This record gives sequence, C-alpha cells and structure tokens, in this order.
Amino acid sequence: MNNQRTIAKEVFFSGIALHTGHETTIHFKPAPPNFGIKFYRTDLPGKPEVSAHVKNVINVVRGTNIQEGEAKICTVEHLMAALLGLGIDNIIIEMNASEPPVGDGSSLPFLDILKSAGMSEQDVQRKVCALKESVYVNENGSYAVAIPSDKLTVSCTIAFDHPEVQAQYMTFTIEEGVFEKEIAPSRTFCFYHEVESLMNQGLIKGGSLDNAVVVGDEAIFSKEQLRFKDEFVRHKILDILGDICLLGRDLKAHIIAIKPGHSLNIKLARKIFENTIKKEEEVKQPAPIISEGVLDIVEIMKILPHRYPFLLVDRIVEMGELNATGIKNVTMNEPFFNGHFPGRPVMPGVLMIEAMAQVGGVMMLKKSENAGKIAFFMTIENVKFRKTVHPGDQLVIKVALVKARSKTGKVHGEAYVGNDLVAEADLMFSLVDA
Repeated sequence: MNNQRTIAKEVFFSGIALHTGHETTIHFKPAPPNFGIKFYRTDLPGKPEVSAHVKNVINVVRGTNIQEGEAKICTVEHLMAALLGLGIDNIIIEMNASEPPVGDGSSLPFLDILKSAGMSEQDVQRKVCALKESVYVNENGSYAVAIPSDKLTVSCTIAFDHPEVQAQYMTFTIEEGVFEKEIAPSRTFCFYHEVESLMNQGLIKGGSLDNAVVVGDEAIFSKEQLRFKDEFVRHKILDILGDICLLGRDLKAHIIAIKPGHSLNIKLARKIFENTIKKEEEVKQPAPIISEGVLDIVEIMKILPHRYPFLLVDRIVEMGELNATGIKNVTMNEPFFNGHFPGRPVMPGVLMIEAMAQVGGVMMLKKSENAGKIAFFMTIENVKFRKTVHPGDQLVIKVALVKARSKTGKVHGEAYVGNDLVAEADLMFSLVDA
C-alpha cells in the first residue's frame, strides 16, 4: 500500500475509560490527504485539537499521553496501534472526554469499528520514514534499537521475575492481516501487587477483569483464558506499534526491543524523529513560490467573479483533480491594513479563510461540469489561526478536496508562510448557476 488512506464513513464507539473511569464516546470521521491523525475534545470550549505526534507526548504514566495547549488526550496507544495496523494516515477523532474507551484492553474493538467504516484510498502517496542508519536507546536495563529495513518488523523480548510470566520472545513483520490476527487481540496486563499503588495514584478507575489481565502470585486472573500463550509479549509489541505511530510516518525499520515500556518506546520514537524525519524536513524546506504557475491572474478572473479589493489569490501554481495550490502576495498596499491595525499591520484571519475559499473555488469551478457556476459558502469548520501574517509575506494556500457532489463540495485548506502553518479550515460550498 503506497497511497494514503482514511475511513470511508463516520463511525462511533462508546465505553468506559481505563484510568479515569469516564464513559467516553469517540467519533471517527474521514479526513483529507496530508491531514494526519488529530483528536478534538468536543467537551471543551472551542473543540481544541491535539495532533497525534511524538512532539506532543507529555508523559507516559501507565500509558502514552499527549497534549496541545490545555487539551489533553490520555492512553492513546491501543487506538494508535489499530490505526497503524490498518494503514490509516488521515482521520478526525472527536472525543467527549480525555481518554478513549478501554474496550477489552486490546486494540481489537478499535480495529473492528474502524473496519466497519471501510477504507478509502487517497490519491496521495504515504509519508515514509526510511532509516538510513541505526538508532539505539536504553533506559534502566531496557534496550531498543531500530535498524534500516524495507518493511516494519518488530522483535521483542520480555522477562519478569515472576513464576507466571516466563521469558517470552516474538517477532512480526507488520503486513496486511498480521496485526489483526496476531497482535490486536492481545490485552493489557498488570501484576496484582501493582493494583493498590495504581489506585492510590487515582488510576485504573475503569479497570476490571473485563479489560485487563491481572497476574497474581500463583495464578493469572482474567474474565477469559489467555488468548495466546505468549499474550504478554504480543501486547508489548502492540504498545510499541501504538507509540511508533506517533511519528506520523510509515516507518521502514526493524525494531528490536528488550524489556520495553512506553518510556523506552517514546524515547526511541523521539530519537528517530530527531535523527531522520526532522533532518529530512529541514533539507526539504520549500523555496518561495514565484511567478511560474498553472493559472495567472487573468485566467483566475475568468473563473472567479471576485474583483478588487476582494480578489485574494494572485496565481494558481499547482492544479489537480483533488488539490490545488495558490499564492497571495501580501503587500502594504492592501486596503485592509489602513484599519487592521494602524501602526501594526496584520492580515485579518477571515481574509486568509477567504483566500483559501477562492483557491478551492478555482479548483472546483475549473472542472468542465461546473463551468459558469459560482461557489457560495455553506459552512466553515475546524478553523485554526496559528500565526499572524504581515506585509511582505507570501501566503501559500493549499487546498485538498474532501467531498464532491453535483451541487456541493468540501475542501480542507491550509495557509503557510514559508514552512509555518498560519491558518487552516474545512470549507463547504454550494455550487449554483451564475
């Protein structure tokens, strides 16, 4: 699978969260290409966003927890592992609480509900992280190394000083069907002597034998028998995959881990990001887009009805069936700078959204079946303003088609200055005869 993937339709899942004990409802929604995996806290004002990325990991207290601003999402690893196992690159995840449902303590409930939505392949290649050199980390007697490989393979060894959990070793190459059959059903586990300490920390309020395996001094307690004789090491591999998914790339590497935990996993993911992905992003910084392009201003004016002072795209530099890129050169001559603001010129955020809409409008109205029509706004959702835009900046506007029907269209838009994302939004249009 070389192309990006999202789900085909919305689905939802509800249940008790492991640590908070809250009843959580989680909605999964399709997302456009290059959107990534993003959580939204619908229970908080403004529905704040948390991107699923290793840069946003704040701690690994009995799970992997991420945060942006005031919004936090806890215990993401089982859900993230399911997304990796299904090869899902882009998805919107809305939650009415801080922690996903625990289900049965494995990734299987997430896998099943996502599979029921169906998969939608997108016409954009996956983002890949292919290691060029080995990456090694260690911590308190635990070790992990990632070595270059053409596929993602995980080898893991665990050993506890406990008669019921002998040394276990497994290795899997993560290919179609392997995750679902061999890894996803494995459940989280803890030792009986840890339970009181976890409860005293305010954790496992939703824990029970329905969603965890508890290892006692002389017996293993669970609602059902072990699903595999080596279920514990399989779950450790599940956790590794969930944490590695926070790279936001399709990792090509062989990970070899000895006695891993979330802290070691995230340490490895961070080092891979710093040594490989971050360096690649720095090397591939896009140069400013200049005059050459697909549509100049004269051709744009043949498609859009907008005119001065409300024509906010100067050139279309890329155009495809599913995406387009336009530029807006921001100068001090813009009429809005007279009042926004005197002595401190800042481009109004609503005009950045309008510029996105105009690029999206050109993309949709350029199609022969939409010739002569006008695109009117229907809805604007998930708007984020991240940085201010000033005279002298060049606004690079990227739009990707999310949904197209005969009379409506939806796009995801992003605006950049250099490499900095300054604004983004989801825009829906109604296409009507002029």
